[in-house]
Amino acid sequence: MISHVTNTTLLFDDDEKNVPGDPGVDGVSLGSDRPSMVKIEVEYNGQLQTEALHVPSGSRILTDAPVDNGGKGSAFSPTDLVATALGTCMVTIMGIFADRHEIDLTGTKVSVGKEMVQEPVRRIKRLTVDITVPLPATHPKKSALEKAALTCPVHESLHPDVEIPVNFHWKA
Repeated sequence: MISHVTNTTLLFDDDEKNVPGDPGVDGVSLGSDRPSMVKIEVEYNGQLQTEALHVPSGSRILTDAPVDNGGKGSAFSPTDLVATALGTCMVTIMGIFADRHEIDLTGTKVSVGKEMVQEPVRRIKRLTVDITVPLPATHPKKSALEKAALTCPVHESLHPDVEIPVNFHWKA
């Protein structure tokens, strides 16, 4: 179990290398230093609600401010999406590693608890992540799978003032 990890940089075992041309994340092949841009368009609909469009796919997400900040709480808040991005990114990067090693992670679950603070400014204080992996704790790639999750792009992009305790739960 890892209670708090920051600045973890190793994504794969020492015997694994990022191979140019391999499928990567967000349209960038692993091993590429070429920046990639995905366009998101957001429209404010009034009453503290927005609609975001993922231009490449046409998928849409609605947001609403939380009740404690004047919204109706009828949809994800923008900070809820940060928590969602962290959880989905961690399990996606684990999935990329698992696919390369023919490991079935089907059924892996991620729960992210988000805590806000009001002072000195309203922001995310802590994102507590629990990852439940349906594999035994003795799995030979356990350490590499955990490192993969901890080096996901969202985790690496969050401000260091955001606490991110991560707990891995392996099947007994």
